[in-house]
Amino acid sequence: MVLKTEDGIVPNDLTPEERQELENIRRRKQELLEDIQRLKDEITEVTNEIENLGSTEERKNMQRNKQVAMGRKKFNMDPKKGIRFLIENDLLKNTCEDIAQFLYKGEGLNKTAIGDYLGERDDFNIQVLHAFVELHEFTDLNLVQALRQFLWSFRLPGEAQKIDRMMEAFAQRYCRCNPGVFQSTDTCYVLSFAIIMLNTSLHNPNVKDKPPVERFIAMNRGINDGGDLPEDLLRNLYDSIKNEPFKIPEDDGNDLTHTFFNPDREGWLLKLVGGRVKTWKRRWFILTDNCLYYFEYTTDKEPRGIIPLENLSIREVEDSKKPVRCYLFLLWQVTEYNSDTIVIMKRSLCLSQCSDQGIKQRTDLNLM
Repeated sequence: MVLKTEDGIVPNDLTPEERQELENIRRRKQELLEDIQRLKDEITEVTNEIENLGSTEERKNMQRNKQVAMGRKKFNMDPKKGIRFLIENDLLKNTCEDIAQFLYKGEGLNKTAIGDYLGERDDFNIQVLHAFVELHEFTDLNLVQALRQFLWSFRLPGEAQKIDRMMEAFAQRYCRCNPGVFQSTDTCYVLSFAIIMLNTSLHNPNVKDKPPVERFIAMNRGINDGGDLPEDLLRNLYDSIKNEPFKIPEDDGNDLTHTFFNPDREGWLLKLVGGRVKTWKRRWFILTDNCLYYFEYTTDKEPRGIIPLENLSIREVEDSKKPVRCYLFLLWQVTEYNSDTIVIMKRSLCLSQCSDQGIKQRTDLNLM
């Protein structure tokens, strides 16, 4: 015979001590089951937190990548503004070493813009230039090989003073990497200029009088602290340039055509410009990549400015000076003090192209 209790079936032939032990076992079993369920719930909660953390980090990374891309575009249009944008958004440290590293990697950057920034005469830009040159390793390279590496990392600016500062920094770095090759950095500096001029003379089709090696040697007599450089050295440098001219680096970020090739919208906009006295100016705007790019003319290759459209707030405002038949809206970023104002015309739809597939439409907006 057995007895049935709330905890289950209990044989009636058990002693009181055995029944007590059975109850203890069943109670412990229940406690273990509850602990297991609690652990399952905790594991589920932690898993959800990890997944949410992953998606949060992913969103942050995506936002950061977009801001970095925006900073590169700003740099390509105005190097100082681009660097300032990256620093203000904590994407770049305000140190000459960090900025130099950013320029040295050069991903998506305009090589001409890099050269212009490095050639500036501001004290900070000069420090960035020297930090940039320090990232180059010239040990055991002859002078032409080192110049090839150096001149591939940016485009020489057209201004003589900028070139002078950059070649002076190069000569100092080369002599530190290769002590004893030249008597002084001045020798390296003068010879580097001579090599660049030789490259132009030999490979520019407009230069008819191509200098022979003897002239190159004669032009560089006495530059080694009053002494002559070994003739074999000069001949080797001459032959290297004659056989292979310096390669001009391509501008990775210079061609923005692909960015504007297939915009979401495009059209003429009104933008309020000026200092104390503001006036409405007609500008050509392109909407793409969640940004508004504006140009003075449709034929301009590079925009005059960029207006990011992320993280913006908007409200309608009234202005007695606004153009007729326009709605006025204010756009602003909560984290910033500056603002842009956008105006959308009532008659915002116009025809831009007809084709067999139908009519392609575009929206005209007015920005202030």
